[in-house]
Amino acid sequence: MQILDRNVVNRAKQAYSSRRVPLDEIKTLIGDVRKPRAGDLVLARVTGLGSHKRIELPNGRRAMMNPGDEIIVAYGDRYAPDQYEAYVPGDLGPCHLVAAGGVAARAESWHDRMSGPTEIEPIGLLGCARHEPLNIADFALTHVPGPLPDAIFAVFGTSMNAGKTVTAATLVKGFADAGYRVGAAKITGTAAGGDPWLMRDYGAAEVLDFTDAGFPSTFNVDPETILDGAENLLRALGSRGCSVAVIEVADGLFQEETAILAGMEDLRTILTGTFFAAGDAMGAVSGAADLARMGHRLLGISGALTRSPLASREAARASGFPVFCLDELTHPEAVADWAALAGGRFETAAGQ
Repeated sequence: MQILDRNVVNRAKQAYSSRRVPLDEIKTLIGDVRKPRAGDLVLARVTGLGSHKRIELPNGRRAMMNPGDEIIVAYGDRYAPDQYEAYVPGDLGPCHLVAAGGVAARAESWHDRMSGPTEIEPIGLLGCARHEPLNIADFALTHVPGPLPDAIFAVFGTSMNAGKTVTAATLVKGFADAGYRVGAAKITGTAAGGDPWLMRDYGAAEVLDFTDAGFPSTFNVDPETILDGAENLLRALGSRGCSVAVIEVADGLFQEETAILAGMEDLRTILTGTFFAAGDAMGAVSGAADLARMGHRLLGISGALTRSPLASREAARASGFPVFCLDELTHPEAVADWAALAGGRFETAAGQ
């Protein structure tokens, strides 16, 4: 353990994953051999560039990295069929940057379109003045009392790149255009700022994600713990005046934590309705049937398949559920119908 030079901290590129940790809380560098935990902050040196050549800073800028650069990231597992499968290592030895948002792990497999992971060499865990490792969970949003938003809509999907985020963002726009104060929350995934920024761009008044609940990634996190964090995020949105919330659940229904969350009654009972995003008709039909069988009030299908009118018609005919292109997700009559499902009239932002 050593006292850390402030110049080292200030010079390092701080990743999005660690954005809730004030830099002035970082006091020590812990190099003792110990197994890092998911969420532990680590100062690492870039030793070889792979597919991730930029690191996302807390303000959303993607800063170019060069070998020799020092970065502040968090350990975490990653589940991403289109990118990396990676796990927190059992030591402070060389590992990889497996997400541009700032997640350190050892990659075990990756999609063949990836050039391979960026290599990093941990210098040491970052600690507080008490010489204890700092973990992003220590800076998570505290318990928020109070009610949930009046209406909560969830977006699930078949996989990465099925169109979940754009579907969720478009729903946000529809409710915001109708005059509601809308909050957005991404409750699972791997630390990255792109999706929260997109939600803001589409009109969300407040945006939170699982990193605000203390998780660099939700892969291998107990689903009950994820749900507790998600409910706290939703209460935070409600406490900030959001009458409508749209939540995105990352990855596909075959991902273990997602599958368990989708089947949890405690989640279904707080949802006003659910949408499903898919890239093709067969995936849409299968996923929609699974969610309906679990007891979700499935309001419709959207996602990447809506780029094809033929695929959209196939999915609607075979599933029995409506398929909405992006423009239809913002139609005032549809938005009014979905809002009415919340069980009574509630105020728009203009009427509050």
